[in-house]
Amino acid sequence: MKNIALFLLASCSTVSIFAQIPEDALKYSWLAPNGTARTQAIGGAIGALGADISANYVNPAGLAFFKTREFVISPGYIAVKNNSNFRGDTKIADKSSFNLGTSGAVFGFGSNGGRWNGAAFSIAVSRTANFNNRISYAGKNNFSSYGEQYAAEAADAAARGLSLDDILNSNDVSVGTRLGLYTYLVDTLTIPGNRNPDIVSLALWKNLKSNAPFLVNQQHSIETKGGITEIAIGFAAANMDKFYLGGSLGIPIVNFEKNSVFTETDAGGDANSNFASSVLTERYTSKGIGLNLKLGAIYKVADQLRLGLAVHTPTLYGLKDTYYATMTTNTENYVHTGNSTITASSDKELGLAPEYKYDLTSPFRVILSGAYVINAVEDVKQQKGFLTADIEYVTYKSNNYKTAEDNADNTYYSGVNSAIKQYYKNAFNFRVGGEVKFTTVMARLGFSYYMDPYKDSELKGNRMYLSGGLGYRNKGVFIDLTYVHSLVNDISFPYRLPDKANTFATTKGTGSNIAATIGFKF
Repeated sequence: MKNIALFLLASCSTVSIFAQIPEDALKYSWLAPNGTARTQAIGGAIGALGADISANYVNPAGLAFFKTREFVISPGYIAVKNNSNFRGDTKIADKSSFNLGTSGAVFGFGSNGGRWNGAAFSIAVSRTANFNNRISYAGKNNFSSYGEQYAAEAADAAARGLSLDDILNSNDVSVGTRLGLYTYLVDTLTIPGNRNPDIVSLALWKNLKSNAPFLVNQQHSIETKGGITEIAIGFAAANMDKFYLGGSLGIPIVNFEKNSVFTETDAGGDANSNFASSVLTERYTSKGIGLNLKLGAIYKVADQLRLGLAVHTPTLYGLKDTYYATMTTNTENYVHTGNSTITASSDKELGLAPEYKYDLTSPFRVILSGAYVINAVEDVKQQKGFLTADIEYVTYKSNNYKTAEDNADNTYYSGVNSAIKQYYKNAFNFRVGGEVKFTTVMARLGFSYYMDPYKDSELKGNRMYLSGGLGYRNKGVFIDLTYVHSLVNDISFPYRLPDKANTFATTKGTGSNIAATIGFKF
């Protein structure tokens, strides 16, 4: 557990019905290596190598190595399994999906007799982020109840002069808090020894009333779907086959869906505790489009040695979110209800079908690259292979939200942006790979490591990818096949509290990605 003060969203002067949290920004910027099967086989280290359509997404200057026209398509299949530990208990969840690696066309042009003796134009499409995933965790909690977050927000609203009826109808109070009040998960009660009543979670009432031991069973299941599909339009030129410059315009299209179920039950089995169970079911979608620019240069120090530099501007996203939730709470014989179980939904009981428009600016990226070509002769058929490496610097804490609603207040987003700066740190990513050629057949290996984006030392997150593949090239046709094994460490907060430490699950995920690329020169 860790007391993360930056999540004190209740301290904002207004709270959206449902709003973004720092993790929402991370899913758009903590991205796995992608590309053609060849690029994935060498760990994504394509920055100084060039001559691959994946250069659109890493270092566009690499497009200038093309001298002919090329069409490629890169289907793939991904399977993931997550092992999550929550308060000492472990649970496993898995999911699989199809994926699209970099596909499209490159049009290379030869020498025109001047210093600029080559150029290439490309249009490509790629799934730059795959959100298809499933995690699940469960455990016994003697420390906190998820209802405490709603009690704290309701208490804050009451301190501003709102009655419980006002809170139920206030758009400045979250959906969860309003559902909690409607189903009596939270209510106004007088704790023994206190002069004035407090708004508390019913799950804690027995403990607060008689100092009885507090223990609940908690379970959280999360399934996410969709991805970011980015269209890239790139152009590059070569100066005397020594210096290469390029740029690509990226248009990422976001389609994200998250379905989660959080269940909390009384672990003591006391039928007179006034709390038996509560279940919160949520469905959240995010759709939108963005724009970014990637600029790059490659310098051929010698025939066999290439150095590359690329800069990726932040992506400017325009996003629209929708949110729907239901809560079912069983308060046993609690006198207010007249019925032990009450179900409420955000659209029916609260009359809400929340939809929000906002803008997100993603981080800068800077990539330094190097590649060494073995037997670097002009005829690529005679080359024996290469070694290549990228170092990437990502400014995760520069993620930034702002509202896109007319006449809306940015106070909440200012709080989230401040939290992002405290929660995340900038980090390096490393990619390395190589290829050995046997005439028409090639063998490849790669490795990439994505460092921890979290500033707090107790929150551990990193990603490691091990890859290998084979390629075949002959008479203008090429086929590549790659396997990537991923090892991912991350964290998941089931809820956040403003006045005490937050409990979270640690997740260790493994994945298998089978990627293929089929291409034709024409």
